[in-house]
Amino acid sequence: MTQLLGVVGDPISQSLSPLIHNGWHRDHGIDAKYLAFQVADGEFDEALGTLTRQSVRGFNITAPHKLAAFQAADLRTEACEMIGAANTMTMMADGQWQAHNTDLGGFRAALVEWMGDPKGRTTLVLGAGGASRAVCVGLMQLGVRISIANRTRERALELATLLSLPASVVVSLDALDDPGRGDDLVVNCLSLGHAGGALALPEGRGRYFYDISYGKAADPTLKHAAERGWQTLDGLSMLVGQAAEAFELWHGQAPDRALAMQRCRTALEAVS
Repeated sequence: MTQLLGVVGDPISQSLSPLIHNGWHRDHGIDAKYLAFQVADGEFDEALGTLTRQSVRGFNITAPHKLAAFQAADLRTEACEMIGAANTMTMMADGQWQAHNTDLGGFRAALVEWMGDPKGRTTLVLGAGGASRAVCVGLMQLGVRISIANRTRERALELATLLSLPASVVVSLDALDDPGRGDDLVVNCLSLGHAGGALALPEGRGRYFYDISYGKAADPTLKHAAERGWQTLDGLSMLVGQAAEAFELWHGQAPDRALAMQRCRTALEAVS
């Protein structure tokens, strides 16, 4: 019987997750289909009921549902509890949904591969949503000093409290323009790129700018960052990394990450 898996989000048409997972299914000869499910903000619980009735084996979660998925889960892994957000759900043998967070491992692996050991570096994280939580936990585990900037200060304070960080780490988004800050790394977790927006950045002077989005959502900001002298990375390696961890959870096999990256880059080039 064909296993049904997928990804839930809003928007979701831009997602490369179906390309990644269905490619791995073919590579490993697994009888499974991975689909994209458009679910509007505020409708996650209803969608979860539908996915349960459709006997979905598991699914990934992207914005804006990572907090709702965490709250709706019957079971949560230790990492998921620590982060307070979920990006992967698995249907257990007893019919309960278990929440995982594979964003954590995907982000950490991508960051270390790109810039080496970041211990002791200063980092400004832009955004305080579900993905930001995994990013901040990953940075803390790597020994990085963090500041958090968000449009809504209250949400950033909530994240700082969750991670037992002092309120002083919460700063205004205007901090990005403060030439006195000089953060070694800026990680953009804001979703403005999906609505056609882009960040305006100060001079990079060789510093690191990491946008966890990819494709058209990230390209304008990454282009601007490079022009301003930043070393840049998009979120594709994080996407593939978290997808690989989810694939292993569902199928018990380690997929070819490099091949998935190649497929994704080819797909993005075709629509650029």
